[in-house]
Amino acid sequence: MLNNIEQLSKLINKEIEQLDLGHTPSTLYDPLYYILSLGGKRIRPLLTLMSYSLYKDDPKEAILPSLAVEVFHNFTLMHDDIMDNAPLRRGNTTVHEKWNENVAILSGDVMLIKAYELLMHVPTSKLPQVLKAFNECATLVCEGQQLDMDFETQSNVSEAEYLNMIKLKTAVLLGFSLELGAILGDASEKDCKALREFGINIGIGFQLKDDLLDVYADQSHFGKQVGGDIIANKKTLLLIKALQLAKGNSKKKLLDWISKEEFKPEEKIKEVLSIYNTLNVQSIAEEKMNEYFQTGLNQLSILGASKHKVTMLKSFTQNLIKRES
Repeated sequence: MLNNIEQLSKLINKEIEQLDLGHTPSTLYDPLYYILSLGGKRIRPLLTLMSYSLYKDDPKEAILPSLAVEVFHNFTLMHDDIMDNAPLRRGNTTVHEKWNENVAILSGDVMLIKAYELLMHVPTSKLPQVLKAFNECATLVCEGQQLDMDFETQSNVSEAEYLNMIKLKTAVLLGFSLELGAILGDASEKDCKALREFGINIGIGFQLKDDLLDVYADQSHFGKQVGGDIIANKKTLLLIKALQLAKGNSKKKLLDWISKEEFKPEEKIKEVLSIYNTLNVQSIAEEKMNEYFQTGLNQLSILGASKHKVTMLKSFTQNLIKRES
């Protein structure tokens, strides 16, 4: 039985390498293989297979639908990179930089179609339910991306608005990944909902953790520049709480750094971080992050699956929570 996480990861990577997504014209299809070759943690298909394995023994039956989630995720990254004008993805040149924006848009479009093709491998009886859940999820992801872009020019973003945005942009896809595995595994409606809610809550927690790591991680472990969100004035929970709590000179200094167009990045990071530390926003964000993690993990206690298998999923999640990069 392939219920070992390392075995599941190897199965996913092997199947991704063997995917036939099309070949001609090469300028349309090469970017698909390229972005998938850049790796990543493959968390979403892994969660689908782990969720499926809670109820059935051979996750090979769910492998192609699980890859649909990974292909869709990479489609969103391809288009997000264009919108963010990002030069790098996982340390490599982004598709729109390696080719051009038009190629990246069209290749992204066909990648979405390929995700649907992979979803067609679910049993016919389950296809309407899976497509309905996927379409709802995909729509929410687009709504989240639009909100994220809106926030770039919005002077005031509340904590509730930010948490809703990250729920839509990143967390609902984790929720769908787990729900998909549960549906394919013939789980009860109660378990399908619990696994979806588990995924959404830990997804929000993971984004809050990413926000914290961007500011407080050890540079040698993080893999990218620490303080990038500060430099870009990204409206994370840390900045939102700092703007809410700062008074007097601290508020003036923070607003001055946000408004500056020319500055030394190291100096800005140092000064804004000093304000964050004075206001103790790190502890506030950590507390909120842990609330979401705990809410998510609590959902696992109501599952009607084998306790041993649930423990494996819980341990995997807890290891992700402990990561420092």
